[in-house]
Order: sequence, then structure tokens, then C-alpha cells
Amino acid sequence: MPRDMFGDVANPTVKLGSQAWYTVPVSILAHIVLFGAVIIIPLMAADVLPTPPTMMAFVGSPPPPPPPPPPPPAPAAPQPKVAPTPVTNPNAAPVEAPKEIVPEAPPPSVGVSQGVPGGVEGGVPGGSLGGVVGGLPTAPPPPPPPTAPVRVGGNIKPPNKVRDARPVYPPIAQSARVQGVVIIEATIGADGKVKDAKVLRSIPLLDQAAVDAVKQWQFTPTLLNGVPVPVIMTVTVNFTLQ
Repeated sequence: MPRDMFGDVANPTVKLGSQAWYTVPVSILAHIVLFGAVIIIPLMAADVLPTPPTMMAFVGSPPPPPPPPPPPPAPAAPQPKVAPTPVTNPNAAPVEAPKEIVPEAPPPSVGVSQGVPGGVEGGVPGGSLGGVVGGLPTAPPPPPPPTAPVRVGGNIKPPNKVRDARPVYPPIAQSARVQGVVIIEATIGADGKVKDAKVLRSIPLLDQAAVDAVKQWQFTPTLLNGVPVPVIMTVTVNFTLQ
């Protein structure tokens, strides 16, 4: 059985070199003749092939020539020269020196009863020309200072502290280790003394000590139009455990 299975491998029926020697050259020569006929015959029948259109068929007609440029504008008629009109300024310095010097009229002296050109009816003798009838009005009195306290800000600058008083730390707050900042709105009178103090940011164990300390402070008076006025400002009292 194995011998039958591998018999073709051991004794092949097709053997190399069984064909004649001239088979390959004849095949090559036949292919050369076939390719030559395919290439040469179309070249020999060139007059039978249709003639392609020339490139001039795709070229359009030339564009028309551009229009001629417009003629230049006619020269404008010359404008007549107008001599500038001299401006007469009575206060300008003279170009030429005067031939004679005319003395100026003296100013009216005190006690002159007659009027002068440019004067004002009812004016003061010897006064300057161009015055106002009835004299200049007096300046209005300054506005009275406000009775209610004004808040610091804008044109109203905060006053400077001239006397300070440190707050007394409450023993109960020290025992509870309480510290922080108490913010107070203080009303300062025209004399610079604190008239009222109101707590804005509270620490219950420290509020009263902060108010008592602020009421002992004193500031410089705040001026409004040169007059001392009461003001309202915000101050802070800091409590820190040593």
C-alpha cells in the first residue's frame, strides 16, 4: 500500500527534458512576430486613422481692443486775484511811527461831578470805567453747618485720634479664651469727643469693654466749610490674649 501511495513521487510519469529542444525558441519567435504585428501595422496605416483637430480650434477669437482714453479736461479759466481786505485792529501796534504823539486824557479825579464816556449812571467819582450799576453784589453767606451728624467719606475726611484708651479685658472672657475684633459705629461731636457708640459686629463677652474704651477716645474736630461738625465713623477694637 505505501508503495502505491508514493509511487508517483518515486517514479514520476512527467520527466524534465522530455520536450524537443526547439520548442522554446519557436515560442519566443512566435511572440515576437505577434507583438511586432500589433505595433507595426497601426503605424503603417497612419493615413487611415482620423486626423485630430489642431490646437487652433480651441483658441478663441482675440478680445476687442480697449476703448481710447478720454480727452484731457479743458483748462479752467484763471480766477481773478482778489486782494485781501486788511483787518483793522485798533489794539494792534502801528506799522509806521506816528508823526506826532498825542497826550492821553488824564483819568477823572475824585470830586468830578460830570460824567465820562463809558461810565455808569450813579457810579463813584474816580471809579474805573465799565462798572456795574449799584456796585458788585456781596458774596452769599456760607451755608449753616448741618445739625445732624454726617458720615465720614468723600470730601469729609475721618478725624485723627488724639487720645486713646485701651479696653479692659473682662476676666470671664480671658477664662473662656475668647478673643477677636469688635466693630463699633461711633458718633463724634463737633468738639472731637465720642458722644455715642453702637456695636456693629458683636462678641458678647467683649462688647461692653469695647464700648467703654471707645467712649474715652478723643479726636480732632471735623471741619465742613470751615465749621466743626459732628460725624459718624466706624472704629474697631481688637482683643488678643497675651
